[in-house]
Amino acid sequence: MEFKFKEPHKETRESMAKVASGENPYLNDRNNSFEKNCQKKVKEITGHEYCEITSSGNNSIFIALSAIEGSVIIPDQGGWNGFKQIANYLNKEIITLKTDLGLINTDYLNEMDIPKNSALIFTSFAGYSANQDTKSISKYCKNNGITTIEDASAGIGDEKQELGNGNLSDIIIASTGSPKIINVGSGGFISSNKPEIFENTKLPQKLSKTNEIICSGIDKELDFVKSNLEQTINATNILKKHINNTFHASKRGVNVIIQHDKPKDIIWKVKKELPINHHAFITKCPNYNRLKEKGLVIEVKNLDYSSLKKENLDKIIEVINNQL
Repeated sequence: MEFKFKEPHKETRESMAKVASGENPYLNDRNNSFEKNCQKKVKEITGHEYCEITSSGNNSIFIALSAIEGSVIIPDQGGWNGFKQIANYLNKEIITLKTDLGLINTDYLNEMDIPKNSALIFTSFAGYSANQDTKSISKYCKNNGITTIEDASAGIGDEKQELGNGNLSDIIIASTGSPKIINVGSGGFISSNKPEIFENTKLPQKLSKTNEIICSGIDKELDFVKSNLEQTINATNILKKHINNTFHASKRGVNVIIQHDKPKDIIWKVKKELPINHHAFITKCPNYNRLKEKGLVIEVKNLDYSSLKKENLDKIIEVINNQL
């Protein structure tokens, strides 16, 4: 039994190493590059017409929010701290949206007075634990002139086409840092069907450019993205089915959040019993990026795919349930 922290695929590491050593097949080809390959693949996955590869997920957020003229609507939990930090830096008015434990309910949007040209920014999975109803979010926002910005760092490559789908979200952003579904250690992207997003943010785009080494890694990791997400969701579903007191038990996710009044005590005991030598496998709540409820989090998305075997999942279930 072995638990490993997520690493880029072997093919990804090899590709990046070759480019770093100077073996770049596009070095003298003005018409092609790993960046252009990435853009093409991202556009195929999201269904968007335009795409830029960036140096990080936060820089993708910066570009997206720079293009917004009105207010920025941010969920009250289950999002990403960078949403608020970057909106504040850009002097955007922030509207905090009440949620159902991170899940966006359009009824709450309907109760609010939202200025024109505003945008709603959210993650594909609330707290990484529950898939958002992007269809209802999209329908409401399109009917009310609200731009939707989906952080699909954990939802890109969804086989059900509910997450990271350009027909539903106006702007899709993602981090390709570690340990994301596209796992390169750095980089990100932004895609949209709205050319003005890119025309009006040329300076932020220029400042957030990445290099061919990272692009070569993203290019290769994109070949695995659908399988990566499917394996992670399947493993999470198994844990949710067999572990007691989980939030959003019936929802798809890439981690498991377990309700508990003393999560710190449980985490310490679990770490003693599970051979996982990494602090980011088990975390605790309350945490804005997860849920504002007391509990512990099994960060399935941080495990290498080789660790998502039945025997490993069975061991996690046994140890956790014994401590609850």
